[in-house]
Amino acid sequence: MPTFGVVERQQKDRFCPILPSVLVAVKSPAQLPGTLEPLEILMKLFVRRFLTVLVLALLVARCTDQPTAVKAPAGPIALRWAQTPEFTARTDARTRRSGTMALTPPLSLDQYQVSFWAVRGESRSVQINYSSTIDTETHPFLNLTTTDPQFVPGVGELALGDSVLITVTVDTSKIGVVLEPSGLQFGTPAQMKIWYGGAGGDLNGDGVADSSDTVIEAKLLGLWYREDQNEPWTKLGASQSLAENSFTYALPHFCEYEVAEALLEWNVGW
Repeated sequence: MPTFGVVERQQKDRFCPILPSVLVAVKSPAQLPGTLEPLEILMKLFVRRFLTVLVLALLVARCTDQPTAVKAPAGPIALRWAQTPEFTARTDARTRRSGTMALTPPLSLDQYQVSFWAVRGESRSVQINYSSTIDTETHPFLNLTTTDPQFVPGVGELALGDSVLITVTVDTSKIGVVLEPSGLQFGTPAQMKIWYGGAGGDLNGDGVADSSDTVIEAKLLGLWYREDQNEPWTKLGASQSLAENSFTYALPHFCEYEVAEALLEWNVGW
């Protein structure tokens, strides 16, 4: 996980931030051929989060006179929908030699799920789109294609032509999905593409889409996964398209995924 700042104790009752390398390496404005705006934005993000952790440390210190350590949560900040979306899905759950996709009814407003049969040795896909009150357009959210489901937990290995029912559950508050059956393994990885344009450009949740969000998108945003709710989030090496506002990744197995901003990690000694 990217780490842009660490707080170390240098002297008694004093905190000294160690700046990220991109900041330390700058010796003079002449070394920067372009604008300083991205650097200034990173500095603002750094200072804001440093002050947040400092306040947290002071509050903890007031509650106890024992030596303690405070560490901010290591999990990422999930990207959230700008407006409550409505979803539709297209699947090729029925065998079609033409390769066309069948339109399914809109996803249930209660469950926000769509299911289709994946067959070992055959290409099967689902495309989930969304619309909201932001505009009148329909936008892509998720495309998932499988060709080689190999091992189903609790069932065993699939033979060529065998099938497994796949369920995609969409998170309606944050931009993420749960793919089931959890732990389903693939011989040839499944291909997933997820779009995050539904955040409306506001990646830090301050209600405004500005240059800070541009820096977050380029430097801190990523695709993350966890095996279950008791496990930590881990960042994936997904391919990002800034032009399409999307991530693409080859899935070796199923679990939970979300688009999120990496957090700074802090260690505060008291």
